[in-house]
Amino acid sequence: MDRTKLEELLTAVQAGETSPRAAAEKLRLLPFEDLGFAKIDHHRALRTGMPEVIFCEGKTPEQVAEIFAHMAAFGGNVLATRVDDVKAQAVLAAHPRAIHNSVARTVTLRQDERNVGKGTVLVLCAGTSDLPVAEEARISAELMGNAVELIADVGVAGVHRLLAQQERLTVARVLIVVAGMEGALPSVVGGLVGVPVIAVPTSIGYGASFQGLAALLGMLNSCSPNVTVVNIDNGFGAAYVASLINRI
Repeated sequence: MDRTKLEELLTAVQAGETSPRAAAEKLRLLPFEDLGFAKIDHHRALRTGMPEVIFCEGKTPEQVAEIFAHMAAFGGNVLATRVDDVKAQAVLAAHPRAIHNSVARTVTLRQDERNVGKGTVLVLCAGTSDLPVAEEARISAELMGNAVELIADVGVAGVHRLLAQQERLTVARVLIVVAGMEGALPSVVGGLVGVPVIAVPTSIGYGASFQGLAALLGMLNSCSPNVTVVNIDNGFGAAYVASLINRI
């Protein structure tokens, strides 16, 4: 952000030369912060309701650490996804308060404790092997200001495990359902609840699962009309959409 432009805008509001609404509209369009190798969109939350997130695959540890530092200095929560141990250590060296979750492959820094969601986001996963994607969804949704619960290992191979959780299913405002193999779990859950179900196919399964393609196609063909689908292993994307729904 250009600090001079921000100060001029604040002065104009204080002097009554522009309205707060007009100032907010101008803030939405202010330039990004240019680091040379990256351009940080600090104003994304003003436009879309959610801040920018650091996707770490393909970035060096030094690049991840520098982007993280600039986003942390701007304020608000910071989320980095698909973080390996080396990149996590580079961030933690500069930000000891940050938290690395090795299962979810995330690093987070929480600087805003507010919950802005209207209800609970419930994350379900079919098997323990799906936990990395489910954990990415849980952590992302929590950092976006939601109350989140996680129920693991309730796949259709033992459907009684899912039915034992029916009370928790019915009080959630939106559900994220993570499954690999044939991807049947979201359809079953969709038939039990009257709220949106966001299905996340995972790349877990034997050869004919085709690294999650079978689960993806199964979820896209769900006969439960309240089921919608994000891409394979995209726990973050599911959390983002669930957060938007939970704010309505």
